[in-house]
Amino acid sequence: MTTDEKPRRPPPIPGELLDTLEQLIAEVEEARPVPLSNNVRINRDEFVARLRELQEALPEELRAARWMVREREKYVARTNERAREMLSKAKSRSEEMVSDSHIVAEAVEEANRLVRNAEKEAERIRLEAEDYAERHLAEAETVLGELLRYVREARSELHESRPSTPEPPLSQ
Repeated sequence: MTTDEKPRRPPPIPGELLDTLEQLIAEVEEARPVPLSNNVRINRDEFVARLRELQEALPEELRAARWMVREREKYVARTNERAREMLSKAKSRSEEMVSDSHIVAEAVEEANRLVRNAEKEAERIRLEAEDYAERHLAEAETVLGELLRYVREARSELHESRPSTPEPPLSQ
């Protein structure tokens, strides 16, 4: 119920109606049986008059019953609507949470892929740097080897081509 709706009360159910029904049932139960049958004797005029009283009282009772049924249906409809709203909100939230978890999973997967790619790229660069250094060190080794050979040859030539030293004159 919303705050602007006032709770409505059903129309009163007259006790006379219930009393009349109980009296009619009691009369039929206490009626004398017709000999040699299952039928009972009842004063027709009196019984019909009481049934007419009952019939006149019924519309008010029916209105009360219809009112109760309508109120119940309204309550059920409001409750069902609230339940649908809650279910809809829950589904939306669930989808949002699933979507968020998919986004997180995709982000983690993307981050892992980027890290793997970066590691592969770093390994490739390291290997290329090692190859570059190896080539240049090999070239330097070759150059230094040649230089060492030239130095040794030059030293060898230096020692071989020395003229003999004249003997210093003796003093007289």
